[in-house]
Amino acid sequence: MAAEKITAESRTEFGKGAARRIRRADKVPAVLYGHGNDPIHITLPGHDTMMALKHGGANALLELDIEGKSQLALTKQVQIDPIRRHLEHIDFVAVRQGEKVTVDIPIVLVGDAQRETLVVVDNNTVQVEAEATHIPESIEVSIEGLPAGTQILASELSLPEGSTLLLDPDALIVNITEAQTTEQVEAELAEAEAEAGIEREESDADVEAAAESEDAETTGATEGE
Repeated sequence: MAAEKITAESRTEFGKGAARRIRRADKVPAVLYGHGNDPIHITLPGHDTMMALKHGGANALLELDIEGKSQLALTKQVQIDPIRRHLEHIDFVAVRQGEKVTVDIPIVLVGDAQRETLVVVDNNTVQVEAEATHIPESIEVSIEGLPAGTQILASELSLPEGSTLLLDPDALIVNITEAQTTEQVEAELAEAEAEAGIEREESDADVEAAAESEDAETTGATEGE
């Protein structure tokens, strides 16, 4: 993963008011931690930072230029406005070239399992140790043509060179089972409701179907007399 270069500005104003002023200027407040140093409070350009995070994914690596000094920074926490989707704040961890870090890598499924199967991802991310400058954006898992009953464990994942799995090797990543029919789902739901003491109200369609069935039985009995 190549580090994207971003020019940062040191900031001395703190608090909600200062943060709002920074965001109104299309900039993002951030903090850089790590290596036993005091936290460094910085301001980043909003658009450039957003694009860098989109390109780098959950573990984006940036090369921050802070007052002429270059520092590699690994994204650790990103706060986003839930409505406007603007960046609100970012926490970074300072890293060095060749330094190994612990990160969670997203799992991405490739292909389609056999028809009438249900694919369940038990672990959406996998924890690995990797060089800060070679963190994989994702780990692909092919399920193309796999039948029901297939299970893929953490030990079976193809990790990028230089990455070490930290998750339990026996941890289940993907589980492929037979898809349930509508009748099976309804039967399980009815059983669960019965155990919980829930009485389901009959729908108009159910009432109409029951009435038609009763009419048919009555007609048949009459004709047989």
